[in-house]
Amino acid sequence: MDFKRPFSHGSFHSLPEVEKQGLGKVSRLPVSIRIILESLLRNLDGKRVREQDIRALAAWQPKAERTEEIPFVVARVLLQDFTGVPLVVDLAAMRSAVSRVNKAPKLIEPLVPVNLVVDHSVQVDFARVPNALQLNMRIEFTRNRARYEFLKWGMTAFDGLKIVPPGIGIVHQVNLEYLAPGVHERGGVHYPDSLVGTDSHTTMINGLGIVAWGVGGIEAEAAMLGQPTYFLTPDVVGVHLLGSVRSGVTGTDVVLTVTEMLRKAKVVGKFVEFFGEGASNLGVPERATIANMAPEYGATMGYFPVDELSCQYLLATGRPKAKVDAVRAYFQAQQMFGIPKKGQCDYTQVLELDLASVKPSVAGPKRPQDRIELPKLKEVFGKLLQEPSPAGYGKAKEEVGKRYHQIVEPLQPVPHVTGGGEQAPETVPEVVRDGLTRKDTNPLTEAEMMTKTGPRPTGCPPRRSTR
Repeated sequence: MDFKRPFSHGSFHSLPEVEKQGLGKVSRLPVSIRIILESLLRNLDGKRVREQDIRALAAWQPKAERTEEIPFVVARVLLQDFTGVPLVVDLAAMRSAVSRVNKAPKLIEPLVPVNLVVDHSVQVDFARVPNALQLNMRIEFTRNRARYEFLKWGMTAFDGLKIVPPGIGIVHQVNLEYLAPGVHERGGVHYPDSLVGTDSHTTMINGLGIVAWGVGGIEAEAAMLGQPTYFLTPDVVGVHLLGSVRSGVTGTDVVLTVTEMLRKAKVVGKFVEFFGEGASNLGVPERATIANMAPEYGATMGYFPVDELSCQYLLATGRPKAKVDAVRAYFQAQQMFGIPKKGQCDYTQVLELDLASVKPSVAGPKRPQDRIELPKLKEVFGKLLQEPSPAGYGKAKEEVGKRYHQIVEPLQPVPHVTGGGEQAPETVPEVVRDGLTRKDTNPLTEAEMMTKTGPRPTGCPPRRSTR
């Protein structure tokens, strides 16, 4: 089975060629299924991926019984520090074991690119001071010096491991804005980005047209060593988005509405793919926010195919133009560029949402996936107060309107200061810590107020000179 074909930027494993060879109606498959099919074509070796795996997925039917497992080989792995550091320790232990039997330690290498973002374990010791970030970073590197020395060694020892230090951003933001290339290239062969990550909200990257979801540490380590991620052939729920969002309605309102609809549809363990004019009207930040909530609505992922807005986002976040041009050309060659319109793909189930019908809402009050429309907030919250747990708060009816007045006393007594202070320069408060006075005021501001010589309001006595 040979599906390798040339295109303007190199070569690729052609999905249209699969259809030409009569293996299935690939052009009717959901785009997310096609991305996975491309991985099977590229990694066909008769061992990890077999010819029958390709035939089974190419012939995917929207309502068929699911019995076959897919051996999906991802393009890269994304780690956060809680699970990432132990995985690097495992790689180091493997190298030690190889060295003890007189083999080259370099035999142990990640076979796919691995990115580790340090964000989950960072503590905040300083706040409300101008240099809080600098102070927190200094403490973080001092407190965890041994960890960062080990990670520094790992980054130099393993060719495929890159580490993003703390203080840059959360793992999903860094992945979306910096790490995701859109398309990879190895030896002149181009292929789409895909990944597994050790965080349930790895799905945020689905908003950029990248197939990804969260896994545990064992699955991530297997993927690092080139092993497939196995999962049952999925159902794919298509969400047809119509229209555009009204003025005054935020992306959060759209996310809460979509989440509520998908939870009712019971999409647990399924792929969700968005299509239609409304999906094309949403920007990548809004798409990423909807995809980020996939764990809340229970889907394996919430996927938006690659289109021109995806390419513009890559450019806006600093990706080289030549790289973005390659992304566009690749997906055009695969006939996967652009958000599908209604009727272009076959889905197991189709749901529909008119974005113009979305109303301003608030999340909660208990769970982030719950939604209350703003005009109904008072009415709904009043009912929730009396409903039993876990949905409500279990309050008696006579308690609902009752008010409690409480005065919170400070832990330490506050000394009473009489008068308005003096204006003499020698009375400027002494700096005791981090550029602040004993009373947490800025001495520069106080000094400026003492020496201020601007016009006085009418009727005020003349200012005493301090010069």
